[in-house]
Amino acid sequence: MSAIAKDAPALVPRPAGGITKSVRDSLVVAKRNLIRMTRIPEMVIFGLIQPIMFVVLFTYVFGGSISIGGSTDPQLYKEFLMAGIFAQTVTFATAGAGAGIADDMHKGLIDRFRSLPMARGAVLTGRTLADLVQTTLTLVVLAGVALIVGWRTHENLGKVICGFLLLLLLGYAFSWIGALIGLSVRTPEAATSGGLIWLFPLTFISNAFVPVTGMPTFLQHVAEWNPFSATVAGARELFGNTMPGVSKSVTGAWPMEHPILASVIWSVLIVVVFRTLAVRKYRSAAV
Repeated sequence: MSAIAKDAPALVPRPAGGITKSVRDSLVVAKRNLIRMTRIPEMVIFGLIQPIMFVVLFTYVFGGSISIGGSTDPQLYKEFLMAGIFAQTVTFATAGAGAGIADDMHKGLIDRFRSLPMARGAVLTGRTLADLVQTTLTLVVLAGVALIVGWRTHENLGKVICGFLLLLLLGYAFSWIGALIGLSVRTPEAATSGGLIWLFPLTFISNAFVPVTGMPTFLQHVAEWNPFSATVAGARELFGNTMPGVSKSVTGAWPMEHPILASVIWSVLIVVVFRTLAVRKYRSAAV
């Protein structure tokens, strides 16, 4: 008995530190959201249909009409286009992230999480990590479709993987914007609308689908300082899809001259700013 009593304190787990607890709680919430996604497969299926439609429509409808570097060769447009479609896909996941969090708020699930002894930011971090996993799967399928319609890369596998990681970093950053929107509205429908309304001008006033040379001068400046454009240009560079006759920058903007570095800086800055705002909003909105 004395030996048992002596060893008993060693069986008591030590309390986890702040960072360890936050990581563990975030992974638990992420697992919960991933399990929920598997039980509602139509969420994943519908999330795949839209980007596949964009690939097919832009490739075959605009492929022979838009001039890239003075040529209307459809193959050139395919290689120019795909980085833009990939970037649009990862950023449009923002609406789903916002709608999911708004739905949890509407159902009172966030209040239940608050009653548990868990890190405050874990609910949002877990949600954004689960969305990142779903976005990764969508991007893999979309890359397969792009290869089928004729898209090709011209760099080694390591650079191609880095290009996709750059895209996923942007998607993760934008999911925090979606989280803030989801916490700021009353219904999932409002979160979906609020998550898309600003994404359309952001993605179309960019270098994603057409060269910025044809835009009015003031829009050229907006497009080349757009974080979305930096990621698209960086991904093109890593994929080896830079076009002959298409300059990196029309206005001399620094992000277009150094797109990979600019993309990383933009994405990290967005995560820092909007994670801080979202966690603060979560603490006040769920009281």
